[in-house]
Amino acid sequence: MKIRIGTRGSTLALWQANEVARLLPCESEIVTIKTTGDKRQNVSLASIGGKGLFIKELEEALERGEVDVAVHSLKDVPSIIPDSFELAAFLERADPRDAWVHPDGTPIAELPAGSVIGTSAPRRRAQLAALYPHFRIEDIRGNVDTRINKARAGQYAGIVLASAGLTRLGRASEITSYFSVEEMLPAAGQGIVAIEMLRGNDAIREAVRCVNHAPSETAALCERGVLQKYGERLDCYSEVAVHCTVEGPRVLGFSGPRESPEEPRSREPEDPIITIRAFFHGVRAEARGRDAAAVIDAVYEELECQARSIS
Repeated sequence: MKIRIGTRGSTLALWQANEVARLLPCESEIVTIKTTGDKRQNVSLASIGGKGLFIKELEEALERGEVDVAVHSLKDVPSIIPDSFELAAFLERADPRDAWVHPDGTPIAELPAGSVIGTSAPRRRAQLAALYPHFRIEDIRGNVDTRINKARAGQYAGIVLASAGLTRLGRASEITSYFSVEEMLPAAGQGIVAIEMLRGNDAIREAVRCVNHAPSETAALCERGVLQKYGERLDCYSEVAVHCTVEGPRVLGFSGPRESPEEPRSREPEDPIITIRAFFHGVRAEARGRDAAAVIDAVYEELECQARSIS
């Protein structure tokens, strides 16, 4: 069996696709899909549909039968995907933290007031504004090289990027410092590569499940479970971040369809301890426990309670 792996054409996307190909127990082929988001670098990503646009066009390639699986950065995948698709496997999570990149290695805290910081993510912009209200936070487009070059050219005093992407591209030396999870809560799924496929192809699913990393799957499903509580209320402008840590020797026993919704329906004895932290439009919540569904509910309810108290 040969599995055709669909991916965007960026250097990072190709790294992810090739990593999946390396891990698969069968022959594979990389198929590059040129997406609208890749073609239109001169406009705000949010204005043309956000990162979900990349996902949608890869899903269309799956539907047309051009590829068997699509490989994504999980943080880019919308919290709700069509029922005809499933996220069948998750690679081991890389460092989920965000990184500060300054061309001359200057710490972000030492920059003068009015410095322009580049980042494309609304949740980063919101958290940066709270940490450093004296800076100007502006949008930035392009791949990793393009963004770093813009900073070097003086368009930005520095930029914030996902450390996982920099490391995977061999650019970890560009990192000036890391934001702790407490300072800058990562996006749901940050650092995790996901494999998407059409439902119903058992042979493909069996092959891709061989590369699944169970602890990362647990974290992914919990983080996305919080997002799914918001239903259709989330969009590409939402300032939302969710991060889950899993402590213990085993991962949760999930049952039922993963993407409709992805929340676990049951747990077994001695489940690990799950901690979920979340940020939503200026408010934060945290919950901890062994029952994933209960922890997801607790985080969502605390976010909603805080939001109502300040509205």
